[in-house]
Amino acid sequence: MEVATKDVFTLPPTSTLMNALKTMIKEHFRRIPIADAGTKRLEGIISATDFVNLFGGGSKFGIVKGKYGGNLAAAVNEEVEKIMETNVITVDFTDSFEDAVEIMFEKKVGGCPIVDKDDVVVGIITERDVLKYLGRSKNIDGVASDYMTKSVVTIKPKDTIEKAMKVMIEKKLRRLPVIDDGILVGLITVREILRYFGTGEAFRMLTSGNIRDAIEKPVSTILANDELLVYKEILTFPRDISISQLVSAMLDRGYGVALIVESGKLEGIITERDLIRFLYSKS
Repeated sequence: MEVATKDVFTLPPTSTLMNALKTMIKEHFRRIPIADAGTKRLEGIISATDFVNLFGGGSKFGIVKGKYGGNLAAAVNEEVEKIMETNVITVDFTDSFEDAVEIMFEKKVGGCPIVDKDDVVVGIITERDVLKYLGRSKNIDGVASDYMTKSVVTIKPKDTIEKAMKVMIEKKLRRLPVIDDGILVGLITVREILRYFGTGEAFRMLTSGNIRDAIEKPVSTILANDELLVYKEILTFPRDISISQLVSAMLDRGYGVALIVESGKLEGIITERDLIRFLYSKS
């Protein structure tokens, strides 16, 4: 609890998907715990990834296909409880920091609601919180090339937004570097896709039922719209950047990912989770 965010925003299970979508965009949330409006007892959680799954034709799309004949415009007025995750990975308010990190590693989640003995939400701990805490260490050594993911899944600017979502769903990814003729030109994340569907022309298409027009547009549509980009400038570094410099840059800028680039070509990707694994092993 000393590391966690204690002032937690929650939504009731009766809140609409559209309300959840708008709230995530406005508040820059990646996930929102779903709790009973009166008791605040945890009932589920909804994340940006769930919306990508819904819009991209993943398992969440089943509620649209079955109940609304594939009409997303109608489905986004459904209650969040229809697609929220009910088997929520939680941390007990008495657990130690180490317990929380181990749970996040084991379950491969980027954040966990913290609950008391009555399952009331009293906090939330995320990878960003953990990185801020571990990043205080003055004894950080190592270079990015030793801890980055080298086999990076990428996408092309001309590929459709639908394809980007399907790749994210299939590979369980939150981020996709965009490569054109071998050169890095951008980065697409689940949060950019949320902003795409929750604002502007794509939002009008979503609410009018013309969602096919929105998802069939190329990824370059998002890259060309500065208002949609969460990471307006991509953090790029050479292979020999030190872990300490990398951690400082990501925390200072509020970024969850950095790309390792040499001569314009993508060499690897390193995320908050990668850095946490490194720092935690040194703590």
